[in-house]
Amino acid sequence: MAITKEKKQEIIDSFRREEHDTGSPEVQIALLTARINDLTDHFKTHKKDHASRRGLLMLVSKRSSLLKYLRLTNRKSYLEVIGRLGLRK
Repeated sequence: MAITKEKKQEIIDSFRREEHDTGSPEVQIALLTARINDLTDHFKTHKKDHASRRGLLMLVSKRSSLLKYLRLTNRKSYLEVIGRLGLRK
């Protein structure tokens, strides 16, 4: 259910700005998206897992906040991230 260490490192490597970057908004959005997709698959089989659903909603809210921040500070990077992750339009 959780993201493996290798998968997490792969996501960080593909979205980071520089070599030791692990906390930029782009990386955080990509990691949250991976967790959200994982939880979405989980809910296809566990429809009544409301505790995890609450966690999913918190992750979606956090990602939304990060996307808003990125949109306001670095529009080019925002458009690149949503294009690569397949978010929004």
